[in-house]
Amino acid sequence: MITMVEMNNLIPATLLLLGALVLPLTPRAIRSALFLVFPLAAFMLLSRLESGTTVILQFLMYDLVVSRVDGLSLAFAYVFTLVAFLGGVYSFHVKDLGQQVAALLYAGSALGVVFAGDWLTLYVFWEIMAISSVWLIWSARNLRSSRAGMRYLLMHLFGGMVLLAGILWHIDQTGSLLFNALQPGGAAALILFGFAFNAAIPPLHTWLVDAYPEATITGSVFLSAFTTKAAVYVLARGFAGWEILVVAGTVMALYGVFFAFLENDIRRVLAYHIVSQVGYMVAGVGLGTEVAVNGATAHAFAHILYKGLLFMGAGAVLYATGRSKLTELGGIAADLPWVLFFYMVGALSISGFPLLSGFVSKALVIHAAELDHRSWIVLFLSVASVGTFLSVGLKLPYFTWFGSTTRSLRLNAVPPGMYIAMVLASVINLAIGVAPGILYRVLPFAVEYRPYTASHLLETIELLGFTGLAFWFLRGKLYGKATLTLDFDWLYRTAAPLLRQFLVMRVNQGFAFIETVALDAARLVSRASMNPFAIGLKPRYYDPDDDRSSIGVVLLVVIICFVVFLGWSYLRAF
Repeated sequence: MITMVEMNNLIPATLLLLGALVLPLTPRAIRSALFLVFPLAAFMLLSRLESGTTVILQFLMYDLVVSRVDGLSLAFAYVFTLVAFLGGVYSFHVKDLGQQVAALLYAGSALGVVFAGDWLTLYVFWEIMAISSVWLIWSARNLRSSRAGMRYLLMHLFGGMVLLAGILWHIDQTGSLLFNALQPGGAAALILFGFAFNAAIPPLHTWLVDAYPEATITGSVFLSAFTTKAAVYVLARGFAGWEILVVAGTVMALYGVFFAFLENDIRRVLAYHIVSQVGYMVAGVGLGTEVAVNGATAHAFAHILYKGLLFMGAGAVLYATGRSKLTELGGIAADLPWVLFFYMVGALSISGFPLLSGFVSKALVIHAAELDHRSWIVLFLSVASVGTFLSVGLKLPYFTWFGSTTRSLRLNAVPPGMYIAMVLASVINLAIGVAPGILYRVLPFAVEYRPYTASHLLETIELLGFTGLAFWFLRGKLYGKATLTLDFDWLYRTAAPLLRQFLVMRVNQGFAFIETVALDAARLVSRASMNPFAIGLKPRYYDPDDDRSSIGVVLLVVIICFVVFLGWSYLRAF
């Protein structure tokens, strides 16, 4: 029987990591069902953990805090295990062992990050998160996913190296492995870069919109949940109150909305909106007040749920039609009405519609900005909300389900697990929207904010209502276009051939030249060693009897060296 003390010493991440080890040993027929057991067990463990408890292990001369339980870590852990379960239900029909193991490793490492109390533990889980997530991209098994996954992996390894350099510098300065709030400095700047990379702060965001749309249908649900939100957690833990994050977050909110509106691929639209919505969280972390950190945490919690639901809906469309372009879709509302319904729950949630989760989480971030008298942040985040509703809540569903297409579509039946997962995610989003206390109770600080005021409701309805009206009149000019959108990745993609020429080809040629010279020199020395007289104007064979020096010459050289050594020793003595 496990006591409460023993329960507190268990690390939730280990349950999911254990699942990744057990699944390969399990018969194929029951793997999908067994997958669900591990996030459920982790969630039950979380409900028994007491805030303030830690698990410390000895490593060399350091104490590793492999588990630190407090309000901030618990809030992220709850939603991570919840979405891991929903993702398992959504992918119940998938029998690909690689995807199932990678998903549990990915979710488990994300849990490891949010409970890590020291830099070494955090970094180990951080890298496992990068390596396991790329498998969900490669599992699509096509050329585009192969290339996108490789770019994703290389960029994350680069970000991880910068993070490691900052961690080592920080440990050298402080002599401590503990992961707590950081003070400005060179080490902190490198660590911030590593965290900002995973948070997809522009211009470090292109890996997200490049790779997520190329992942498997079910893999994109997991990808939308963990990497960027784990980054939000570590930013809240280490960089709360840093002004640069306020600016970066606000830019993200607008940047993602702008590029999402230009996109034609439905999963790429949603990927850009991850950038936008994470911007609200980063801005909240930058404000640094208790209300703002609550807002960032609440929005991360809600975002994981409604963004997962959006990717579920988009994935169901892709599964049924085999298409993901707005210009190739349309006219499927009668065939996939429930997918549309559940998608719209997520779309209205992300738009901040009353009675849904986004309304109570996004409002908390904006409320924190109002309390801090940051009117420009309030304005820009409100504008981003309009853009979100316009592209995700109106344009994407209209042209996906109701637009016209020139080719008839033969639809595949959507698996029951996909529908069940969408139902569960919709219910949770609705429950949080109707009863905000469900969410507010798990936040790191006490919440006094009340989202359902007359002024807030009226303002939201007016904003969304006029946006919907404008779309209806302009819908004929807002249809999707099969165009190429240029983002920051255009810079390094364009420069890649030139960099390859100078940093790869020229370097290889230089090494080849050095290698040739070294081999020629070695051959020359080898020939000279075998026959010194083979080199010169009149080469001849070496004759040991005629060409070898006499013993007298050798003795003379030895005596001269001995005299020089004695003279040098005598001079040193005086």
